[in-house]
Amino acid sequence: MGVISVEKLAIHGGTPVRTKPWVSKYMGSEELGAEEKARVLNVLEKKRIFRYLPDGLETSEASALEEEYKSFLGTKYALAVNSGTSALICALVAAGVGPGHEVIIPAYTWVATAAAVAIVGAVPVLAEVDSSLTLDPQDFAAKITPRTKAVIAVHMRGISAAMDEILAAARQHNIMVIEDVAQANGGTYQGRLLGSLGHVGCFSLQQSKVIAAGEGGMLVTDSEELWQRAVLYHDGAGYQFRFVERKIPAFPGQNYRLTELQAALSLGQLEKMPAILRVTRANKRKLVERLRRQPKIELSPVFGSERDLGVSLIFYVENEAKARQTAQALTAEGIPAFQVYDNQANDQHIYINWEFLLNKRDPWGGHFPWSLAEGSTVEYSADTCPQTLELLGRAVQVHLNHLVTDEDLQDIEAAVNKVAYHLL
Repeated sequence: MGVISVEKLAIHGGTPVRTKPWVSKYMGSEELGAEEKARVLNVLEKKRIFRYLPDGLETSEASALEEEYKSFLGTKYALAVNSGTSALICALVAAGVGPGHEVIIPAYTWVATAAAVAIVGAVPVLAEVDSSLTLDPQDFAAKITPRTKAVIAVHMRGISAAMDEILAAARQHNIMVIEDVAQANGGTYQGRLLGSLGHVGCFSLQQSKVIAAGEGGMLVTDSEELWQRAVLYHDGAGYQFRFVERKIPAFPGQNYRLTELQAALSLGQLEKMPAILRVTRANKRKLVERLRRQPKIELSPVFGSERDLGVSLIFYVENEAKARQTAQALTAEGIPAFQVYDNQANDQHIYINWEFLLNKRDPWGGHFPWSLAEGSTVEYSADTCPQTLELLGRAVQVHLNHLVTDEDLQDIEAAVNKVAYHLL
């Protein structure tokens, strides 16, 4: 353990551990520079801002981005879309999910995961997370019913879900596995890149993600049928099939197409991602090794392992009240921190704040899709996933990125030890 400061806490009038501003929570967008500027200007000079012009896909930025993702992940097919939410919706439609089906999702994920399920007419079923803050494999298996069509395995806060157990249970019950990789782009599980383990992988290019285009998304799969179904749903006009033979029956779709400008902004960032993640992973391993010496906090065994991208620090304290006090005290010491579940905040990563779900409410004042799920016993309340709320309530988080220095790591360690000495 590092030197423990017995000096008065900053929140009580003492001198803070640091006064320098903390790093931002952004990664890929911090690296935007001359290369991205040149790519965007090239799109403007070409005057091609829509990917499906009659002159073909060869000069399309969106098509080039898809090729980059396929090459990086080793998947056979990729589809660029306008958001991570759109990728999830397309994945669900591709997987045949619809009215009468249930889809199991973790109770801790961005609200879009639940919304996407309801939008396609299926019923979201909430399952607990474990101390890794990803889907608890045992609770997932317990929530499977004859109605279960799919599971969305969310790789949360840069931590990969326990895919071996999830895939095994899914195979046993013939369930489609959709990976939500929005918060873990570039992550691995036992050496395999996330997004390539399930039937479909979904990514986000929103600014807070590892690779950023402001907004955008990507869907990957090894199945031609799933890809074609996703393509048709992402573009009801079916423009892609001017250039590729359509092998599936026609059905109505949406417009989730990615613009050429967004694609150009993302192109090339995959090349930068390994260097970014080498830094975040190495920093997280060092930080976790140091903090494990502090007996008054808990760290999941997964933290700092291969399953951890290193884009955030999360640790557990004794209870919810201690977590709130710890986050406030760390922030005062110059390390911005927050309690992961604060019942005074409306964090849309936590099921208890998904008002539409708790009330089974659709945009028209009715109860679609639950009204179509005849015989369904799925209900929601604040008590639906108590294990999740208990874990999140005593969890404290600090954002990390690739710009964190060893001096910053030392400041985190010093601040945590100082706060632990006084409060824990």
